[in-house]
Amino acid sequence: MELKERFLKYVSFDTQSDENSDTFPSTEKQKVLLACLADEMRALGMTEVTMDPHGYVMGTVPATKGLENAPVIGFIAHVDTSPDMSGADVKPRVIEDYDGSDIVLNGQLTMRVADFPELKLFEGHTLIHTDGTTLLGADDKAGVAEIMTAAEYWMTHPEAPHGKIRIGFTPDEEVGRGVDYFDVAAFGADFAYTVDGGFEGELEYENFNAAGARIRIQGRNVHPGYAKGKMLNAIDIACELNALLPAQERPQYTEGYEGFYHCVGFNGTVEQADLSYIIRDHDADKFEQKKNYLWSCVDLLVKKYGPGVLSLQIKDQYYNMRKMVEPHPQVIEKAKQAMEMAGVVPIVRPIRGGTDGARLSFMGLPCPNLFTGGMNFHGKFEYCSLTTMHRAEQVIRNLAELWSK
Repeated sequence: MELKERFLKYVSFDTQSDENSDTFPSTEKQKVLLACLADEMRALGMTEVTMDPHGYVMGTVPATKGLENAPVIGFIAHVDTSPDMSGADVKPRVIEDYDGSDIVLNGQLTMRVADFPELKLFEGHTLIHTDGTTLLGADDKAGVAEIMTAAEYWMTHPEAPHGKIRIGFTPDEEVGRGVDYFDVAAFGADFAYTVDGGFEGELEYENFNAAGARIRIQGRNVHPGYAKGKMLNAIDIACELNALLPAQERPQYTEGYEGFYHCVGFNGTVEQADLSYIIRDHDADKFEQKKNYLWSCVDLLVKKYGPGVLSLQIKDQYYNMRKMVEPHPQVIEKAKQAMEMAGVVPIVRPIRGGTDGARLSFMGLPCPNLFTGGMNFHGKFEYCSLTTMHRAEQVIRNLAELWSK
């Protein structure tokens, strides 16, 4: 199956995860695509193909003759799409030989180069985008398609040298639970790569330290005509709390290694309000400082409004993988070499986000992240370059060859 055909097939599956679910995976529909991938692996002749009760799919491309003792490497991608926007009934559109102009998504919505200037870098590429009513699902079905296309190549070209290769597909990455039950020992790789990045050449082994925060505010509703000295408006208190956080430390004002507070959810009435934040920083000390500052803001308002009015829960989600990957420089060097072999210029920079690889690295599986060609993840302006996807697939194949030497 060609890469394009495979990708368009995968994005037709609705695999949106749900951050409010208590099940694992958070949505049963993710298992539909996962089961399909397991079947596809078996049809290709891969061995050790499994799908466990949690939905994790693993399979093996056996080593070519004489390379059974080469390091075992793995390639991992997630199948779920973001809760931020629907991934159901995706209607992908293909632009051959993109000319660098604005892209009309539908009668009301246009992806303008003025808003997304990086589009100019894709002139001459084949682009795939949405009709503006859903996300595309390139995050991370582009990675899934690239890995599976590489697997098909290995299974049909026994002359291509490589050691044992393990492939894994996971659910629930988008809600921070992607490797909660991932069995590193069963996966059995010495090193692995998540294929979950974006722009061509991205090679990432630094990511945010991440935490999620939930604040509940219990107000006191009184008839507004007689509220003086009695009412506690939970909405007002929520706005007051948000105003205490430094405005310059919001996502829209930060870049590079700069961290942020990001309000991702607000639901409130006068009687009760709930706020959800994500807290991010690459630096471990600054990460702790951000969490402590949020606690101090809540404590200040508790002193002002009284006990029981505000409550805060903070839960760490993942940590910066750098300290777990740096002791294994060959993992990064081989990735750079694999890109150069494919005519790709490596771009080593920190992820302003996280991947399953961050947690896997702390679980004993060093796991940097490779580009896929997807852009504008999590929203209706998502698109990917099929041209870059082909290069990403070649990088995966090159890595297998390099690790066999």
